[in-house]
Amino acid sequence: MAEVIVIGAGPAGASAALFLAKAGKETLVLDSNASMTKRAWIENHYGAKDISGPDLLKIGREQAEKFGAKFIEEKVTHIDANGGSTVTVKTESGRGYEASHIILATGALTDLANATGLELKEGREPRIKTVIATDGQGRTSVPRIWAAGTAAGVSVHTIITAGDGAKVAIELISEINGERYVDHDVLK
Repeated sequence: MAEVIVIGAGPAGASAALFLAKAGKETLVLDSNASMTKRAWIENHYGAKDISGPDLLKIGREQAEKFGAKFIEEKVTHIDANGGSTVTVKTESGRGYEASHIILATGALTDLANATGLELKEGREPRIKTVIATDGQGRTSVPRIWAAGTAAGVSVHTIITAGDGAKVAIELISEINGERYVDHDVLK
């Protein structure tokens, strides 16, 4: 059982996985390989002069894997909050995975959130009709299920979704640890 399952490996999901894994949380990322970032050319991402979406996704995954995050290409089809201390997800292949928490970072897709019974609201971005309602920290209407990135209503720009994934991970790590978590490395 993982401590946290992240559903989606776009900028929000991979960024959340990076922060979670670096904080020592056992992190599993389930990704359907359908990120809209795969089709992007990016010239407005701070710290990168320009980068292709596929390269950005590859680097983000490598960063998270460096700290122990595990990535599996699987499409999640069902989430069960179990009414208790764990959340179970089922995938298209029939596999099941269990974790203490999950983060939905499914980009423009909210079908899974809707089927799970999460509260949704109208999106503000062009072509993003519905998003997952959160408390601003990433918590959804169902305990142990968090949401980040475009799925949670932030702008589709990669720098913003990546930042939101990191923010939600920090909030989740802080909740798990019982104290505010800060991750700052310094030059030696």
